[in-house]
Amino acid sequence: MLARTAEPRRPQSLISLRSSAEELQHEENSTIVQSSAAVPSVTLYRLAAVAGVGSALILLVNAAKRSSLIATTDLTQLLAPVAEILALGLVVGLFLAFGRRAGLFGTMAFVINFVALASLVGVEVVINLVFSKLPLTTIIDLRAGPLGLALVVSSVLFLLGTLAFVISLVVARGVPRIPLALYFIGAVPIALRAFVPEWALDLGLVTLAAAIAWLAGWLWMRAPITSR
Repeated sequence: MLARTAEPRRPQSLISLRSSAEELQHEENSTIVQSSAAVPSVTLYRLAAVAGVGSALILLVNAAKRSSLIATTDLTQLLAPVAEILALGLVVGLFLAFGRRAGLFGTMAFVINFVALASLVGVEVVINLVFSKLPLTTIIDLRAGPLGLALVVSSVLFLLGTLAFVISLVVARGVPRIPLALYFIGAVPIALRAFVPEWALDLGLVTLAAAIAWLAGWLWMRAPITSR
């Protein structure tokens, strides 16, 4: 009969040491993954903040142009729609950082506001690059047709989208309310530009620029904390 050789048992301390080493390595790997995921988030939020600052600066240029503080040139006309394009970047950053906390309402508000801003790009293109080259009679004829209806729909959608997005950020909490209030106040005369005096539209542009710059600066400072 063959004698069975007993398999030597590993010391309990060695097993415990190996388990501890594996757990430590797993924690280190998790930390590395989380850190690498946080870096793109910080970069994304700060890019959104930079886009917001750019949007605010162009809005100030638009206000100065309309007030005849600076000359109206081809460059200033071309820059006008870029304000809304850059504002889209800030809106995306604010939604990803805070707006999605509002759940389904936050998502719907973001989509409406995004579509409204995108349509407003077209409005700015028409006003600054088309209407500026046409005689008044032709502009009146165009406004009397489908183009006029499209401009009105875009303006109303912008007003409603801005209101919904601001409310969603208030519900989500975390975003300062004063610049949010200024954001909506500044958007009102812009959406109703066909019914308000010129000075009210200029004041709305300056107010909106201040609100966007405030939110952009705040998002830049909060980016590392928000990404955790």
